Amino acid sequence: MSTGAVAEAFSRDLLTNPKTRDVYDVNHRIAAIASRRVENADAFRSRIDAGYDIATYGSYSELVADPEVDIIYVATPHSHHFQNAMLALSAGKHVLCEKAFTVTLKQTRRLVEFAREKNLFLMEAVWTRFMPLSKKIRDLVSQGEIGTISRVTADLSFVKVSNDGGQSLEDSHRLLNPELAGGTLLNYGLYSLTWVFQILFHLQSDEKKERPTVVSAMDKYPTGVDESVAIICHFPRHRTMGVATSSLRLATNAREADNAHGIRIQGSNGEIQVAHPAYRPANFRIIRSGSGQDIQTIDCPVPKDDGRDGCGQGFFWEADEVARCIRDGLSAAKKLI
Repeated sequence: MSTGAVAEAFSRDLLTNPKTRDVYDVNHRIAAIASRRVENADAFRSRIDAGYDIATYGSYSELVADPEVDIIYVATPHSHHFQNAMLALSAGKHVLCEKAFTVTLKQTRRLVEFAREKNLFLMEAVWTRFMPLSKKIRDLVSQGEIGTISRVTADLSFVKVSNDGGQSLEDSHRLLNPELAGGTLLNYGLYSLTWVFQILFHLQSDEKKERPTVVSAMDKYPTGVDESVAIICHFPRHRTMGVATSSLRLATNAREADNAHGIRIQGSNGEIQVAHPAYRPANFRIIRSGSGQDIQTIDCPVPKDDGRDGCGQGFFWEADEVARCIRDGLSAAKKLI
């Protein structure tokens, strides 16, 4: 559902050969593509080189009515996620909804309740959580590789507006447009929060699960969207703290060529530093405490499919997990929900 850049990257990943990533238990097929104009859907089908056995539609209502469709990937602007996901669920389709899931808590609760009523799969598409790099880091933390965790700091920022009072983007751009739920939090800050939560919250034992107390601050852009945000998540019983930041005026990398480590996971015996960008890091390093300066760098490249012109962004791991959940009758991915 939608034919934008994210939908294209996701679709290309769906079409890669699972064997290139050592996956043999699930496979994917694109059954239909929908846009607001059928011509856009046709052009999208050609761009991703998906073959002509895929249906194309000029409305979302036609897409959700297609009996060949099992699950719908919602990749429309954030502002439209609720209505588009609800349309799909109402038609009896499972839903993978691109981040940010919705723009209000009320919308999220309604979608979750409705999916449960209909016994349908529903999940927010935060692809980073399903990457092997993220799993390796969670495993290392769980195994005590750097001791007892005390703090996680995470930043994902890009210069989208200039520092001299000017701007790099038009006010109508989706990042700066409040009507399209623009701003840095829902676009970039969500990834900073993902790192805080997948370490400090999701790795807690079920018996001792603790929600954080939250303090936040925000600077607004003249259009009304959030330009810069800082969020502190405190887990007092666990004595841990997470700091998530994001900005449209500053960059995580001081220079494009720099390999900044925007994420730091700090423990009593060392720390793990994860390379920028937070949404798709290529490597991380383990720095152990002590005078030996023991530093280990671990690369986690995304496999390519030479048969698909080198396609492979990393969305397929998320799609694989979704396929397994639907196959096994789960309402959402249990690993990080």
